[in-house]
Amino acid sequence: MNAFSRRGACPALSVPMQTGDGLLVRLNPVVGGPSSGGPSSGGLSPKLLIGLCESALRHGNGIMEVTARGSLQIRGLTTDSAARLAAEVDALDIAVRTGVPVETGPLAGIDPQEIADPRPLAERIRAAIDEAGLAPRLGPKVSVIVDGCGQLTMDSVTADVRLAAVRVDAGVRWRVSVAGDGWNAKALVTVEGDAACDITVAALRMVAEKGREAHARDLSERQLASLARWHSVVPPSVLPDISPSRGEIALSLTVSPISDVGKEKPASKLPISPPEGEMSGRTEGGASRKPIGLFPLAGDATALGIALPYGSMPAEKIIALAQHALALGTSEIRLAPGRALLFLGHPPAANQPLQHTATALGFVTAPTDPRTRIAACPGTPACASGRIATRDIAETIATENADILDFTLHISGCAKGCAHPGLATLTIVGGENGAGLVVNATAKALPAGYRPGYDAARGIRRVAAMIRSARYQGETAAACLTRLGPAGIAEAYRQAQTEKRK
Repeated sequence: MNAFSRRGACPALSVPMQTGDGLLVRLNPVVGGPSSGGPSSGGLSPKLLIGLCESALRHGNGIMEVTARGSLQIRGLTTDSAARLAAEVDALDIAVRTGVPVETGPLAGIDPQEIADPRPLAERIRAAIDEAGLAPRLGPKVSVIVDGCGQLTMDSVTADVRLAAVRVDAGVRWRVSVAGDGWNAKALVTVEGDAACDITVAALRMVAEKGREAHARDLSERQLASLARWHSVVPPSVLPDISPSRGEIALSLTVSPISDVGKEKPASKLPISPPEGEMSGRTEGGASRKPIGLFPLAGDATALGIALPYGSMPAEKIIALAQHALALGTSEIRLAPGRALLFLGHPPAANQPLQHTATALGFVTAPTDPRTRIAACPGTPACASGRIATRDIAETIATENADILDFTLHISGCAKGCAHPGLATLTIVGGENGAGLVVNATAKALPAGYRPGYDAARGIRRVAAMIRSARYQGETAAACLTRLGPAGIAEAYRQAQTEKRK
């Protein structure tokens, strides 16, 4: 299998990935390009974003995407045009991050509500990974998150190792956890920055020893316990060669593996995942905010978050929005996890007209927009694996059922579930039998019922009608679905087809 068709790899600018509408590339811009001299946060000037969109129009099909992790994707390329695109990105002086992703939040370093600026620690970790020569030994999807825990946390983004700032007495420490998102990652230890950096690199060494297909979830309990005790028995500057012991540090087991975090839940009893919580009436993401709307910064400054519906927009519309932002004084546009763009540097009076323009162009400008509750991959015809027109189905459902969408609805073109790998309250998944409905599981699960792909929105319309008639006063739609149960939900989804035949 050649590099252009390999699945499971990250489609970087230099290694495109084959999809149904041609090659796809993904890039993570570094703020200010190579001459900025400071820590990076993933931003572009409006002019650079316009130039990138124009390049996508020339060489691709003009579809631009911002991923759930805050990366930028360009679709519809050929082998030749992908090379020309890469040359133009270089000519625009857009520095693209390479190597093991060490990610910080979209407002890192400028958010007055952050517990700590995560960028210096992230830079130290990047340097330590390079010094250890780990990048070639780790798989393309191995990642690290360093979260300053401000207004826009990184809780919804999964990582092999995640560091979250916490206040301890009068200082700041970093809570280290592995293999998950902000709710279900396994907590190891809370330590100072130097120790957090060393533990991170030690964990990645252990992962690398297991091969390029490995992740932190593959580490043994003994390895996790050794990482949790790392800071108390190993000098911070010492990083062992793990080959003789497979990364396990032989220490007495009398020391608790969850040092300094006695109030954390043990790994064997992880917190309920956000989608599971939805089925109990919780909303996804707990207290984490969507990157949409206004976020106060120092002084009178603000950041304005505007999302791409389902993470995708024609390049012409992004150009139009960026041109208006430039005219209003925006100096920087940052990519944000959650498929959004953050506009910074303009005067506060510019926020309202910029929002109005974005709304008119079809962007998501309110966190209550029902489209934010739907995760939809490109589907047909954009993806060769897709079996249903996911975006058309999503638009119909969002328009008809905004009042009951307080849970995550996943619409997947196939069973891979790329747009939402985790559990979702309801999932419509394309397959040989049409559009299947999966309840409280992933797209890989066996559907409870089917209907023709073109008619999937009608099935959800019937489920929504059932919720409206059965919901108690004050009850969320998610909690109502839990009470009704998978069998009843699947019957309502199938019933719409029966009614149509009559």
